[in-house]
Amino acid sequence: MMMESLRAQRLQPGVGGTLRSLRPGVTASSLPAPAASAPPPPLPPPPPPLGLSLSLGPPPPPPPPPLPPLPPPLLPGALGASGSPGGSTAGPPVVLREAVEAVVRSFAKHTQGYGRVNVVEALQEFWQMKQSRGADLKNGALVVYEMVPSNSPPYVCYVTLPGGSCFGSFQFCPTKAEARRSAAKIALMNSVFNEHPSRRITDEFIEKSVLEALASFNGNREEADNPSTGIGAFRFMLESNKGKSMLEFQELMTVFQLLHWNGSLKAMRERQCSRQEVLAHYSHRALDDDIRNQMAMDWVSREQNIPGALSRELASTERELDEARLAGKELRFHKEKKDILMLAAGQLGNMHSSNC
Repeated sequence: MMMESLRAQRLQPGVGGTLRSLRPGVTASSLPAPAASAPPPPLPPPPPPLGLSLSLGPPPPPPPPPLPPLPPPLLPGALGASGSPGGSTAGPPVVLREAVEAVVRSFAKHTQGYGRVNVVEALQEFWQMKQSRGADLKNGALVVYEMVPSNSPPYVCYVTLPGGSCFGSFQFCPTKAEARRSAAKIALMNSVFNEHPSRRITDEFIEKSVLEALASFNGNREEADNPSTGIGAFRFMLESNKGKSMLEFQELMTVFQLLHWNGSLKAMRERQCSRQEVLAHYSHRALDDDIRNQMAMDWVSREQNIPGALSRELASTERELDEARLAGKELRFHKEKKDILMLAAGQLGNMHSSNC
């Protein structure tokens, strides 16, 4: 019982604070800065964009016009410290807008007849339909919208899907209602694309992805079969999620991206946690307030030791979030980073107020 308790403590996401007693020498001054964190294991590039199949009863529509890389790269490729997949950029805004409109029109034609579609209602109905057909939605089928506070345009809106994936308005929106519709459009497009059978993780997909990883990083076959290596860990992750969709896999990967960004993976290695332990533990742990609070505490400690670290990271994160939003990418990693940093800023503010 005691061993299990210690193991759980070693696997906590926090870098400092309550974990100092578990490993002598871990103090606030030794907290790793984001830029100094070790690079994540190499991962292969994402699969190419795939065709659309609604799987909603009627025959599938003809393919829409040529699309930009959408859905955005959902299998993390060579993640940098920022967690941006592959560092790639999306196509021109006009192409993105036309592609989204094409999918929305196709969705309207094959579900509600011709004419304009209320994308906000359509997105909610889509996820309710998935739930009614047996989709495992632990938190229900509710789609959640969040407006960025503003008294003047452009207005920005984020939408979080039932599984946790997040998208945002990708156009200049003169009204709050238009921002909400813009976010719903890109989320609906990604939701629909995600239903295509070839967006599922299969044995064939795993084998192809691993071979691409080996080729990209000059690895050998033994590495792929060894879960203690980066490519082996990637294979383990894929095999553990066989049958899941790309969006579901991205939701899981967000947890590991945040652990890397925060320096938690490095801290766990220093606490003698094996790669297999970390993968097994966080593959079944949802991103929750406890993880966010522990990461926020780490950023409070960083700010106390390196004044200005928090504001610099927050400014960088906000730029990344805006760039990804306007490119139509999945945003949860960037959004969670911002929320954690804002939580840390709030904790610092409370500490300053109590000291006055």
